[in-house]
Amino acid sequence: MKHILFVDDEPNILDGLQRMLFPLQREWHMVFASSGSRALEIMQNEHFDVVVTDMRMPGMDGASLLAEVKKRHPDTVRFVLTGQSDSETVYRSIGEAHQFLTKPCKPSVLKECVDRAFGIRDLLASDTLKSIVSQIGSLPPMPETYAKLREKLQSSEASAAELGAIIEQDVAMTAKVLQLVNSAFFGLRQQVSSATQAVALLGVETIKALVLTTGLFAQAENVRLPAEFSFDKLWRHSVTVGAYSQAIARAEGSPKELVNDAYTAGMLHDAGELVLAATCRQEFAHACKHAAEKNIPLPEGEREILGCSHAEIGAYLLGIWGLPHPIVEAVAYHHQPAKCLASGFSPLTAVHVADAFAWKSWGGELPYPIAGLDQGFLQRLHMQERLTDWRATCTTVEAIKDD
Repeated sequence: MKHILFVDDEPNILDGLQRMLFPLQREWHMVFASSGSRALEIMQNEHFDVVVTDMRMPGMDGASLLAEVKKRHPDTVRFVLTGQSDSETVYRSIGEAHQFLTKPCKPSVLKECVDRAFGIRDLLASDTLKSIVSQIGSLPPMPETYAKLREKLQSSEASAAELGAIIEQDVAMTAKVLQLVNSAFFGLRQQVSSATQAVALLGVETIKALVLTTGLFAQAENVRLPAEFSFDKLWRHSVTVGAYSQAIARAEGSPKELVNDAYTAGMLHDAGELVLAATCRQEFAHACKHAAEKNIPLPEGEREILGCSHAEIGAYLLGIWGLPHPIVEAVAYHHQPAKCLASGFSPLTAVHVADAFAWKSWGGELPYPIAGLDQGFLQRLHMQERLTDWRATCTTVEAIKDD
C-alpha cells in the first residue's frame, strides 16, 4: 500500500480530495495536512512514498516545502498539484518537483501518474540508490551541446525547430524537456516522446526562460564526473542507438508514435550511466574496474557492486519524472529484454537490437566485453529472421551519417 501525503491550506480543497479519492483507500493510505510546516511535522513520525502539495500557501509555500522534503526525505516522490496557470509554478518548483498536476485533477489521472512513477521502483532494490536518484533535479548536459543551446537562445532569431534539433542530441536535456512537457500542468491529451515536438509545444520563450533565467542546467553543468566516464562515448553511442532504433522501428512499418518512442528510448537508454557518473563517482568507477578485471559486461559488474545496473537506475529516474511508459520500459530492460512480459515488437525490441548493433560498429576499445543479443527473446517474438534486414537497415543509416 502506498502512503501519500496531501498538502493544501484550503480546508475545502482537502475535504474535496478526501471525498474524491475515497475509492482508492484500499490501495492508498492517505494523510492530509493544512500547511507545509504541518506536513513536515507529520513526516517526522511517518514515512510517505509520495507528497502532493499545492504551490501558493501562506508561510511555507509548495516549492519551499518540496525543497525541505527533498533534503529530509530524499526517497519520497514529489508532486505539485496547483490551480495556478502561469509558468511561474514550473519555474519555482522545477528543481524540487518530479511531476506537475493541475486542479481540478481526476482521481484516474492522479492514480495513473503515481502508478507510472512507481512502475519501475521494485527494480531498484537499494533504498540508498532510490534516495540518490530521487534527489536529482537535472542531469549534466554535454558541455559543447549546452554551449551551443545557450548561444542559440541568445539569438533573436532562434526557432523551436533549431532548439529541438540541438536538445534532441543530448541525453540530459532530452530527458528534462520530456519531463516538463509530459506533466499534466501543460494539459496535453497525449504523451510526447520527441524532444523536437516537446520544444515546439513548450515554445521558444519557455525554453529560454528555463535555460537562461532559472539556470536549469547551470548547477548540473559543474558536476565533476569520474575520469573513467567519457561524455563523447556516451553521446556518440546514444545518438547511434537512437538512429538505429528509429530505423528498425520504421523498417517494421510501426506507427509514428512508436517510431518516436524508439528513437528517444535509444537516446536515453544509457541515461543511468550519466546518473551514476554524476552522483556515485567512486562506486561507478569501482563497478567499471570490477567489470574489466572479471571480464564481464558492465551491467553485470554494476549489479555485483551496486545491486542493480545503469539500466534500472536510468529507468527509475525517467519513471518518476513521468516519461512515457514504452520509453521507461525500453531503458529498464534493454540489457535483459526477456524479463519484460510485453509481447510483440516494441521500442524495447528496437533498442535492444540497436544497442547490440551499435557496439559492434563501435570503433573504439572497451575495457570489458559487451553483452550480445538475447536470442531467446527474439525467438519468443518470432523475429530472429528479421535480424538480417535490421542489420542492413542500420548499415544504411551509418552510411548516411558518414556522408
